[in-house]
Order: sequence, then structure tokens, then C-alpha cells
Amino acid sequence: MKNRLFNKKMLASVLGLIIIGVFFVASALLAQKYESELHAVVNDDSVFGMLGYVLITAVAIVVAPVSTLPLIPLTVSLWGWFTAGVLSIIGWTVGSQVAFLLARAYGKSLVQKFVSLERFRAYEKQFGAGNIFWTVVLLRMIVPVDILSYALGLFSTMSSRSFFLATIIGITPFAFIFSYLGSLPPSFQIITLIEIVLLIFIVHYLWKKKIAS
Repeated sequence: MKNRLFNKKMLASVLGLIIIGVFFVASALLAQKYESELHAVVNDDSVFGMLGYVLITAVAIVVAPVSTLPLIPLTVSLWGWFTAGVLSIIGWTVGSQVAFLLARAYGKSLVQKFVSLERFRAYEKQFGAGNIFWTVVLLRMIVPVDILSYALGLFSTMSSRSFFLATIIGITPFAFIFSYLGSLPPSFQIITLIEIVLLIFIVHYLWKKKIAS
């Protein structure tokens, strides 16, 4: 039964990553095709556009079970890959911090309104005690930002400051990788996305094995 449930979860994760990858590449194609139109729309109020992207990214982490990765190529087309990376870091960090503080302050009664508590079972024992700073840095690279933020707020003893620093360190590499990826031709994007997915599953498998041992 456990193996069957694990296989179903693994299949769902793979399909989810494939869907996100497809939308990412499609978004990049659209951004490259309509780049001049995008600039014409956002050029006069670029600051508000940046703030809007940060806000959408942060809100998605707190209340919406969707990934904003497909928006990155559009952001790259408008402001360049480096700025897109910085904006993504800000949005992900703000959303993560809000989710963490909500879980810490109001507990499961509030969290379950945003995220299914069933998704936290793998983290409850792991975050019970001890110094988990570098574990959180690693998990930032393989676990959805919203789930990990809520889980740490509920089950860990991390301070808000430690959580903030671990989040920054963990998400920064992938923020710039995905932003730079959004500026590349679609063929390179597909190859790189496959490599990233394989890396994520290898690290995720090793972490699951560590929990089971």
C-alpha cells in the first residue's frame, strides 16, 4: 500500500513538473514573439509592473496552489534575466515569510484553509527539534515554497530571522538559473529543465531515504 501511494505521489509530481515546464517554454516563446508589444504595454509604468510581479509571486505562495515559474520568461523579456531573478527572490521571500509567520501565529486552524494538512506528514517529525538551518537551505531547492514555509512555521523551532536567511540562500541560485533560462532558446530550455527535474528527484530521493533511516 505504501509503495502504491508513493508511486502515485511520484507520478503526480512528475506530471506537475512536466506541466510547469511546458508552460515555462510556452511563456518563453510568447515573450520572444511579442517582446515589443510587452515593452509597449509596460514601458511607461515599469516600476508598477515590477511591484505587480512581486505581489503576484508572493500572494501565490500564501493562498494559491500554483507555480509562478511560467511568468519568469515574461519578466525576463521586460527587464532582463538579472532583474527578473532579483524580483523573483523578493516575491518568493516575502510570500514565504508571510506563510511562515501565519503558521507560527495561528497554527493548523488557519493553515488548513490554504493548504491540505495531508501534505505536511513528511515534515512533522523531521522538523521537530535540532538545528535544521542547512536542511532548510537544501529543501528550498526541491520542495514547493508554500508547503515548506507553512510546515516550518507549524513544526520547527526556527526563529524568523534564521528562516529568512535560509530562504534567501536556498532560493537565490534557482531564481537566477530559471531567469537566465528564460532568456535562452526553447531547445536549451527543454534540455536544462529535464536536467533540473532529474537533479530535484535525486536530491528528493536522498532526503526521503534519510528520513526513513
